[in-house]
Amino acid sequence: MRTLSGSGLWKAANLWKALGVAGFLGVAATGAVIVRAERRRRSYTPEEIRQRLHERLDGSPEERA
Repeated sequence: MRTLSGSGLWKAANLWKALGVAGFLGVAATGAVIVRAERRRRSYTPEEIRQRLHERLDGSPEERA
């Protein structure tokens, strides 16, 4: 029967800690990107949104396909 040494437990704990920190940072970065995009979207005035929709609608049929 083989037992884990004390250093093996520390390595496993450090691995899980590193994975947890990396996961947390990934979630935080994704949230920052979403907030930035939402802020940019909300900064348009109604006239700008209307103009952009008309420009998109006036595009050629090949672009819509």
